[in-house]
Amino acid sequence: MSTLFISDLHLDSRRPESIERFEAFVRDHGLAAESVYILGDLFEAWVGDDDTDPAMKPVIDGLAALAKAGVECSIMHGNHDFLIGRRFALATGCRLLGDYETIELYGERVLLTHGDLLCTDDVRYLKLRAMLRDPAWQRDFLAKPLAERKAIANELRRASLADSATKSQEIMDVNDQTVVQTMERFGVQRLLHGHTHRPAVHTLTVGGRPAERIVLGAWYEHGYVLRWDENGYRVELI
Repeated sequence: MSTLFISDLHLDSRRPESIERFEAFVRDHGLAAESVYILGDLFEAWVGDDDTDPAMKPVIDGLAALAKAGVECSIMHGNHDFLIGRRFALATGCRLLGDYETIELYGERVLLTHGDLLCTDDVRYLKLRAMLRDPAWQRDFLAKPLAERKAIANELRRASLADSATKSQEIMDVNDQTVVQTMERFGVQRLLHGHTHRPAVHTLTVGGRPAERIVLGAWYEHGYVLRWDENGYRVELI
């Protein structure tokens, strides 16, 4: 049995092939796994659990199928779907994770996070993130009609793309010092995250010992799955 990690699927009704790829992942990989971890940005946008877009039904059904099959599925908020809530969790059987989670994986403690909190050089983004994660802002937003929320989300997405175009790639990547400090704080030698869309395995030193930072890839052109079992981890493209 294996544990599967995915991130940054950005599922969107405007890209039906992305949803079909996720369905194939559940059918061909997820149902045979011991557990599945989704490390944020499952959706391109999520404006509230009351959104009943029929295009997303296969995603909800796929997650529910994992739970029904006894596959433990856990999901972390990303910067695109931070409004996933209790209703979604009940409908899918997924466990909602915090911003940082440590798990025991085949005898080793591994730290999981979406990755955006590691990008501490991107000060403008972190200020926006703080506003969007504020409970008062979220209550006010979720009280608005669904159509208005979708319009706001589209505007935020356009503004984010425009802002990203003005930033260097280095600013939008993780800060190495923040990575080391975070791993030291949680007492781990392995960190697994997404967000940056730069899949790689980075070696570093944490607490005087060798360590790894494993970055998951996005799902724009193909599915990116990290499979971890008793023999170690490997990347599979689907």
